Amino acid sequence: MPPPVGRSNNIDGVQQKYSGNLSKVGLGLQDRQQDHLATSMSSTGNQAFGAKAVRTAKAVVSDLESMIPASPSPDRVCVKLAQIFRVHRGEVALLRSEKGSLRFIFPPELRSAGVLPLNGSAVAARTAATRTPLLSNTFMRVKHASLFEAVKLGGDEEDRSMEQMPIQKIMSVPVAESSGNVIGVVQISRKGLDGTGAGADFTGEDLKQLEKAAEIVARMGFMQAGAEI
Repeated sequence: MPPPVGRSNNIDGVQQKYSGNLSKVGLGLQDRQQDHLATSMSSTGNQAFGAKAVRTAKAVVSDLESMIPASPSPDRVCVKLAQIFRVHRGEVALLRSEKGSLRFIFPPELRSAGVLPLNGSAVAARTAATRTPLLSNTFMRVKHASLFEAVKLGGDEEDRSMEQMPIQKIMSVPVAESSGNVIGVVQISRKGLDGTGAGADFTGEDLKQLEKAAEIVARMGFMQAGAEI
């Protein structure tokens, strides 16, 4: 029997300096900081925001499940995930297991960017290999491959303004069939110049909601090996 997929793994590590080109950062960061200012003013405010987000997520996860009969594309499903967790399109990643590796199926700009070996050190690979969800609100302190963060993504103007920003906070969850077989990984992140600019911390309730969403995503046709994207 595979080990249970149910516990989160909060990690911390060595500070990593981000050396990407930030010259193209636009006004999206300023808008985002204003959006989250109220949530950082007090712990009470943070708790209220979190509760509201969870209630919304529960309702929209039900909508996600209702999409299955229509055989939606990964793009449509991941846009829905972005709505659920109140992140931008470029902060959602979905990878599918293929021949001992993980390949991005969202965002589409990363589909041809290469694969992640399941025995590698990438966060997604470790998530799939250990079958263990991960939540980190100090992700820049964690040693990780930042190659894919430098790939330019499409989307709206605010998404493009954030394309050169590093991931500050992340949730990474295995996508597993009912048999326990891991067929992919779904990740939700928050990007920014620093942790404050990236927005509110992810919570344990957020992670539970992503695990529920992953169960639904596992039933989508595009998650089957070899399926057209």
